[in-house]
Amino acid sequence: MKRIYLTLLLQCAVYLAMAQFTLKGTVKNETGERLVGANLAISNSFSGTTTDLNGAYLFKNLKAGTYNLTISYIGYEKLTQEVKLTGNQTLDVVMKHDNILAEEVLVSATRVKEKTPVAFSTVGKSEIQDKNMGQDIPYLLGLTPSFVATSDAGTGVGYTNFRIRGTDLNRINVTVNGIPMNDAESHGTWWVDIPDLASSTDNIQVQRGVGTSTNGAAAFGATINLQTTTINKDAFAEYSTSAGSFGTMKHSVGVGSGIIKEKFTFDARLSKVSSDGFIDRASADLKSFFLSGGYFTANTILKVNIFSGLEDTYQAWNGVPSVRLNNDADGMQRYGDHWLYSEKQVAEMVNSDSRTYNLYTYENEIDYYQQDHYQMLFSHKLNERMHVNASLFYTGGNGYYEQFKEDEDLADYLITPPVYGNETIETSDLIRRKWLQNDFYGMTFSVTREQETSDFTFGGGYNVYDGNHFGKVIWAQNAGTSGINHEWYRGTGLKKDFNVYAKYNYELAENLNLFADFQYRTIDYEITGTDDDLRDLKQSHSFEFFNPKVGIYYQLNDQQNIYVNFARANREPNRDNYVDADPEGKQPTFETLNDFELGYKFNTSSLALGVNAYYMLYQNQLILTGEINDVGGAIMTNVDDSYRAGLEIMAGMKLTEKLKWDVNVTLSKNKIKDFTDYVDDWDNGGQIATELGTTDLAFSPEVIANSQISWMAAKGLNVSLQSYSVSKQYIDNTASNDRKLNGYLLNNLKMTYRVSPKFVKELNLHLMVNNLFDTEYENNAWVYSYVLGGERFAMDGYFPQAEIHFLAGIDIKF
Repeated sequence: MKRIYLTLLLQCAVYLAMAQFTLKGTVKNETGERLVGANLAISNSFSGTTTDLNGAYLFKNLKAGTYNLTISYIGYEKLTQEVKLTGNQTLDVVMKHDNILAEEVLVSATRVKEKTPVAFSTVGKSEIQDKNMGQDIPYLLGLTPSFVATSDAGTGVGYTNFRIRGTDLNRINVTVNGIPMNDAESHGTWWVDIPDLASSTDNIQVQRGVGTSTNGAAAFGATINLQTTTINKDAFAEYSTSAGSFGTMKHSVGVGSGIIKEKFTFDARLSKVSSDGFIDRASADLKSFFLSGGYFTANTILKVNIFSGLEDTYQAWNGVPSVRLNNDADGMQRYGDHWLYSEKQVAEMVNSDSRTYNLYTYENEIDYYQQDHYQMLFSHKLNERMHVNASLFYTGGNGYYEQFKEDEDLADYLITPPVYGNETIETSDLIRRKWLQNDFYGMTFSVTREQETSDFTFGGGYNVYDGNHFGKVIWAQNAGTSGINHEWYRGTGLKKDFNVYAKYNYELAENLNLFADFQYRTIDYEITGTDDDLRDLKQSHSFEFFNPKVGIYYQLNDQQNIYVNFARANREPNRDNYVDADPEGKQPTFETLNDFELGYKFNTSSLALGVNAYYMLYQNQLILTGEINDVGGAIMTNVDDSYRAGLEIMAGMKLTEKLKWDVNVTLSKNKIKDFTDYVDDWDNGGQIATELGTTDLAFSPEVIANSQISWMAAKGLNVSLQSYSVSKQYIDNTASNDRKLNGYLLNNLKMTYRVSPKFVKELNLHLMVNNLFDTEYENNAWVYSYVLGGERFAMDGYFPQAEIHFLAGIDIKF
């Protein structure tokens, strides 16, 4: 009999372990009104859903166990409820109105929701804080699909960058709280100018492809939307510090008032990050602060943010020539024989380390720049279905980079050559500074109306960029009659950018959503003055763009959905495209991208799977072909036809209660049709043109794979193995194996231990082992080609990354 009972108990245990149950119910407010579109998520699983037109929700295929169900809805207090599931269960939820308007409305106009037919991912505050040990935002986003991060200094501190789907950062739109961050002239975002912004970031949404309409620069590969620190209802203080290899250190202290008189909050953060860098002399000394004050009621938010960054970095922009990387003695001597380097520079290269060599040796070869941001954000709920947002902003920048130049022609600097006796001194060693002073200001606005089956947003923005570019010679061995801080060029740029957009999301049927998004954008850009090569820059340009986006989202069942969309983006040339163009040659024109996307998602409590196919068809894409301008400088040229086609596969698996695996893989083809390569002909002058037909776009690997295996090894102890795999990339558009970055597989080990001792609120200990298996790899490069003696040669620079290195840190929250 005991054996029978034991058998029955075991069968019940197996049944309970294998059984799958449903959890359903409705979400209402205190007056009994059903809330449509409320978000529900089950913690420690991949299950999430929204309420339907009846305010009902349904989770299927849940195993027996204890779950935390989190429900959120704008204007209501977030609710987390424990659910012990032993069978099918109905749970009705009542949500209370929040006496403070949720800050997510501030960025809602430029963000996508779960049912928007766009490929996107969101990185939350806990993930950002867990990785934030001194490396900048590109390295914190490294596990995002189709993402490749780069670092000039080789450590992720200082000048960092990234590409998404092979698209560089000056083609990726970046906003902070919906306010444009891209430099209006270069279109780039320089994370080094805003160091440790991650410590004041609450969440980041990455929309791949064109995404939805936003403010600022055109999105030709992705849209990055950061939201800074949101309200913390309780007073707090925190201190974070970390230290590691190559003299890397980070210190950050933050405080917050919590809610004062149920209406006011104040937050502040002060940070310092420093590193010697992996590359010789590639040091970084970065300082920043963040201040925020807010006024909150149930219907209104008024918030002011002031943040600033000061960067002082030693230049590591030149990279390591391939001949130095490969210990090619003859190749290094060629740099001298072909007048690429001086004899002194060749000797320094020969005697340097093959992976840490830096061309620059002048003690103050630095980049020094300060950027200040002022933001005023306003949101008001007019009624239960309608709210308005508005913001005013100002960004000011001021700084320079300093260079020692050997044997320069004085006439190129408007310095009259001095005469000593019968000798005229035509050249001199000198030190110069190239300055940038700029002002960027404007406003954004949006009005959103939400109904049971639709939501509509009308928004836009206007901004003005006023930039001054000038150069000064601060010392010359033979200065002649030139004065102190002799100025040899000055150019200005004035750019005005206006856009309006309308977005409409309509639930045609219970499982079918239609999405439309139309943007109109105008740009007026005027350049005056002279460039550093003394060329006259006077020119003006105007553009009008219409950027439509349409899509369909279909919910197959509670676990599966599909979407399809089309989006168009137009992008004006940046300052360099105009300044570098040959005045007598073909002038750059705007680029157009037609982006087609098809996606599928499947979710259960233990598995999440997503597949996204894209086809990005470019017209007049600006690329480097090797062509030069009238003074020999490289220019970017429009090519008629190019495309990117790929498949993004994302998966998350809960292998056990304590073991989780997240992985994404991108497979792609990135081509230029009918490409013509131009190479400088040093033998005869001019250039040699070669028609290559269809070739690969530079810096566009065919395979990108990212993986993270997370293991909750013990209470409070999390261990994760992060892996990044990138296939080979060509560094120009010729698809030549002589000019490429080799593929690499990189692994990092991260350990975090969280405890809550009595004397502090929370204590976190971090250890990061980067490049765990000591892989030698480079993740960025540049190349210049020329023909001499009938043979093609290259002058190039590769950016080696650090071997195995460590970061250890501690976070204390009071």
